[in-house]
Amino acid sequence: MDDSADRDDSTRTSTSTSTSTSTVPDVAELLAIAVEVTTAAARLAAARRAEGVEVADTKSSLVDVVTHTDREVEDHLRGRLAELRPGDGFLGEEGDPDDSTTGLTWVVDPIDGTVNFLYGIPQWAVSVALVEGGPDPLTWTALAACVVNPLSGEVFTASRGGGAWLGEARLVPSAPASVAESLFATGFSYEADRRVEQAAVLGRLIGQVRDLRRLGAASLDLCAVAAGRLDAYAERGLKPWDHAAGVLIAEEAGAVVRGEVGQAPSGRLVVASAPSVAGAVDVLLEDAQF
Repeated sequence: MDDSADRDDSTRTSTSTSTSTSTVPDVAELLAIAVEVTTAAARLAAARRAEGVEVADTKSSLVDVVTHTDREVEDHLRGRLAELRPGDGFLGEEGDPDDSTTGLTWVVDPIDGTVNFLYGIPQWAVSVALVEGGPDPLTWTALAACVVNPLSGEVFTASRGGGAWLGEARLVPSAPASVAESLFATGFSYEADRRVEQAAVLGRLIGQVRDLRRLGAASLDLCAVAAGRLDAYAERGLKPWDHAAGVLIAEEAGAVVRGEVGQAPSGRLVVASAPSVAGAVDVLLEDAQF
């Protein structure tokens, strides 16, 4: 990562809340809005975590939990974005989607890594992306993204064509010499039977890579590939809000990001790799029947 790199003025983030008089503002303005709302939501989530956490509900299984903070943070984001960008769509994890009249949709995960949040593990984030042509990941084009881990204080951002950043430092992926020297990350399903199948697949992978990590927040895993902290990441079964922001950040950093063969990243598959091993990672995943 090049700590000396400075942003171009056209993509530097700010905390301005002004909106353009045109239907579609420039990407720098979209990014500024994404950063403003995400950082504010992250502060709210961190404050609520410090007060204590209570499970509000479960979703797909007993371990797929929702906290009151998930809902409060999403409601906060929905309301703030409606003020700043009236007419834009909204797709969040906890509530019903809002249709777009502008062709743009905000894709929001109020707390990515809710189980980590619940247990006090400092590996969770607020993730916000703005996409054009949403809400289908197979057809949308992500324009701006922000992922904030409030406990580490890290703010990851990206805009289409503007690069990816951690604060003011431009992100650059790693360059491992081989898959055998690559640190690989993935995630697991909330469904117990599916986790057993995934563990069997990883058993075929673990001897082929440097090591495996399961950190529990897809957005941060993708940002870690962008930052060179991980060499490769792959997961199936993600929801659009899990990967929308992280995928753009990884892509703009220069990582090789894909879905299933010939498709964009989606719930079917998300793979992000350092360019030096991207082809070998694809072979590895195929051989392991990932």
